[in-house]
Amino acid sequence: MNLITYLQAGYPGLAVITSEEARAEAEIATACKTAGRNLLAWSSTEGLVDLPESRTTPCPDPLDVLQILNGMFSTQEPRFVVLVRDLQLHLDQTDPMLIRRLKDTLRVAKTNGHTIILLGCRLALPKELEHEITGIDLDLPNASALAMVLDAIVAGTEGLESPEPEIRESAIQNALGLTTTEAENIFALSIVEVGHIDPKIIAREKATALKRNGLIEIIQTSTSLTDVGGLGNLKQWLQRRTGAFGQSAKTYGLPAPKGLLIVGIPGTGKSLTAKATSSAFGLPLLRLDMGRVFGGIVGQSEANLRSVTQTAEAISPCVLWIDEIEKGFSGSKSSGSTDGGTSSRVFGSFLSWMQEKDKPVFVVATANDVSQLPPEFLRKGRFDEMFFVDLPDLTERAQIWDIVIKRHGRNPDDFDTTAMSRAADQFTGAEIDAVFVEALHEGFFENREPTDLDLANAITRTVPLAKLMDRQINSLRTWAKGRARDAAGNQHAPKPSTRRVVAGGMN
Repeated sequence: MNLITYLQAGYPGLAVITSEEARAEAEIATACKTAGRNLLAWSSTEGLVDLPESRTTPCPDPLDVLQILNGMFSTQEPRFVVLVRDLQLHLDQTDPMLIRRLKDTLRVAKTNGHTIILLGCRLALPKELEHEITGIDLDLPNASALAMVLDAIVAGTEGLESPEPEIRESAIQNALGLTTTEAENIFALSIVEVGHIDPKIIAREKATALKRNGLIEIIQTSTSLTDVGGLGNLKQWLQRRTGAFGQSAKTYGLPAPKGLLIVGIPGTGKSLTAKATSSAFGLPLLRLDMGRVFGGIVGQSEANLRSVTQTAEAISPCVLWIDEIEKGFSGSKSSGSTDGGTSSRVFGSFLSWMQEKDKPVFVVATANDVSQLPPEFLRKGRFDEMFFVDLPDLTERAQIWDIVIKRHGRNPDDFDTTAMSRAADQFTGAEIDAVFVEALHEGFFENREPTDLDLANAITRTVPLAKLMDRQINSLRTWAKGRARDAAGNQHAPKPSTRRVVAGGMN
C-alpha cells in the first residue's frame, strides 16, 4: 500500500479496502507520521478522535462529522488525515444529503491539502462519488510480516523454544494467504494442540479458512503426470517448465510461466491434468469456483475477485485452477442489461490481472464449450499456451485402462486391455473408469473378481458421449484446428474404426 505517495500527491479521497482493520490503521498511522500529517479517526460509536491527543468529539452521525471537518479543512495548516470507519454502510442507504456533503468536504480538502480515508472491507460507491475517491487494496501480509507474528507468539508463550529454522520457514510459507489475525490464531492453535509450531497444522487450518469463504480452496492432491493417460504433447510441455519457478530460472532471466488453457471434450482428463500440474511443479494447488465470485450486492463481485487474486499472489508460487471457466465468464459477452454490467467488469478485471500479474501464479483454466468464451480471453499473452484435448486414440485408451485398473487395486495383466481398448472406441477416460466401476459392482454382487466378460457387458451397455454429442464435438474439433495445440501430439497411430462389444466376447 503506497499511501505516502497518495498523500504527497494531494489525493483528497482514498479508500483502503481490507478486512484487517487493525493492521490498516497501523500502516496509515505510520504513513501519516512519515508525511507529517495529523491523524484523526471517526466511527459511529466513538465519534471523532484526535489520536495523538486522545481527544474525542461525540458525533455518531456522519453528516455531523463532515460538517465539523468542513470547518477544520478550511485552512491549510495543520494538514489532517481523517480515517473514517464503515462509511460504506451509510452510503448503502443512498442518502443524497450524505453524498452531497461528502463531495463538498472533499472539495475543501483538495483545496487545502487534507485527506479523508474510508476504511472498510468493500467499496461500492454511488456514481456521484466514483471519481472522487480512489480505492487502495491492502495486500495480505508477506513472509516478513508473518514471521514477526510467529516470533511474537513464540516469545509470548512461556517455556516455548523457537522452532528450528527449517520448521519456522515452512510454517511461515504455509501461513501465506492468511491475514495477520488468522495467522496469529492458527499459530496459537498449533501450540495448544501439540505444544509447538507444526507446519502441517498451519496448512490444515489455512485450507479450512480459505474454504470457509467459499471463493477459493486449497486442494490436497497426489495426482502426478503418470496418472494421466495419453496427452503426451501436453505432459511434455509441462515437464519442460517444472523448474521455471525457481531461483535459477530468475537468475537465467526466465519469466515465470503465466498459465495454460485446456479446452476439449468433457471427461478427457482436463481436470486431472490441472491436479497433475500442481504435483509436477511442486506447488500448492488452489481451486477457484468462478461462479461464486459473483455476488448480489453492488460491488461484491469485484471485491471477491480482488480477494481471490490477493490470496493467490500471497500464497505464490502456486497453481490456480479454474474449472469450466466458460460458465463464469459466458455472461461477459452480453450487453450488461441483465446484470448491470457486472460480468463485463469482473471479466475485464480478471483479464487485466492475467496480463499484468508479476507474481508466480500459474493459472490452469479448463473449458468444455469454448464458444462461450469472449475472443479477447483467448488471445496470446493471457496464457502461455492453449491445448485441445480430443477423444483418446487406441494407444491412449490402453494407457488409461492400465491406470484405471491399477487405481482400483487390480492388476492390468489380469485383463485383456488390448481388446478392451479396441472395444471402447470413442470412449473418454471418465467413461472407461465408469465401465470398470460397473464391472466391480458385478463382481462384488456375485462375490468374485471382475472379468473381461463383465467389462464387455458394461461397454455394450454404455452409450459414449461422442455419440450423444457428435455435432458439438465435431464443431469443437473444427474450432481447435489451427487455434490450439493438440494435447496428444502426433505420436499415436490413427484411430481404428468403431467396434462393438457383445456379451460373451469381442466382435
